[in-house]
Amino acid sequence: MYILGMESSCDETSAAVVEMSDNARVIRSNIVASQIETHRLYGGVVPEIASRAHIEAISRITYEALDTAGIGVKDLGAIAVTSHPGLIGALLVGVNFAKSMAYSRGIPLVAVNHIHGHVAAAYLSQKDLKPPFLALVVSGGHTSFYQVDDYTSFREIGGTRDDAAGEAFDKIGRVIGLPYPGGAALDKLAYEGDPNAIRLPSPALMGDTLDFSFSGIKTATLNYLNGMTQRGEEINRANVAASYTQGIVGAIVKKTEQALKQTQTKTLVLAGGVAANSHLRAALERLCADCGVWLAMPDRSLCGDNGAMIAAAGYFEFQKGNFAGTDLNASACDDL
Repeated sequence: MYILGMESSCDETSAAVVEMSDNARVIRSNIVASQIETHRLYGGVVPEIASRAHIEAISRITYEALDTAGIGVKDLGAIAVTSHPGLIGALLVGVNFAKSMAYSRGIPLVAVNHIHGHVAAAYLSQKDLKPPFLALVVSGGHTSFYQVDDYTSFREIGGTRDDAAGEAFDKIGRVIGLPYPGGAALDKLAYEGDPNAIRLPSPALMGDTLDFSFSGIKTATLNYLNGMTQRGEEINRANVAASYTQGIVGAIVKKTEQALKQTQTKTLVLAGGVAANSHLRAALERLCADCGVWLAMPDRSLCGDNGAMIAAAGYFEFQKGNFAGTDLNASACDDL
């Protein structure tokens, strides 16, 4: 069946057509309208501007996705839309557009949790992947472990207590003058520096918990940068990037190893926008190779927000009969 997936939780408007069945997971189109250039002026996403940009783009990219896939609205078996979590104004654009299209054409509508969508992106890249497995979602808003028992059943077993890894990367990238989004530029710059140049606290909390706290390493780095500036000393941005990246990646790997032992799983799924980080991917590949665990990751092109991942997650919600009505609303929270 063909599923139209719609994503508008933050600063990407995306629509995709995915062909899903028991034997097929094929992306027929995946159109993304990015707002990076718009928000670069402000150094981060401005929610009101993001919402207006979604309104301007959503109709155009939806019909572009259908045209690229070579199908019409009448050929759709379902429409899947991100309903939560995210920026409430941005989410409302996608939810209301999807509801209108589904209602006017008599097409089943399914609501998708954005986090479940990120995990579902791995199904599109790893054709043999199926639950149960351990999922690690690392993004601008989340750094969490989930026990995935089946395609629609997620249980969080650990996560950040404050900032997320993606937000922490972007913040320091911006402070040291890297172009927005700072995390991507920081990833590249880290290869040029000494990862042991600056001593920073670990975001991995002590004890049996699988939780993180990224506010400490972020504050320590800001204090280091401010101290260097006040003393008139030159800041080696590459060393900052390398040390900061090692601190964050090292903490995630440490807790991942702990989570693998705790759950006794043999499959780890890495997902979310920060799953595209080359240092994190390489470190987890080494860990999983040592532990005899299969590391399943989406292609880098599917790590960021996109409609294809929402369509994939929507298919499994459809299979479970989890349909949404015209009373569907958006929510900024993780759980409705």
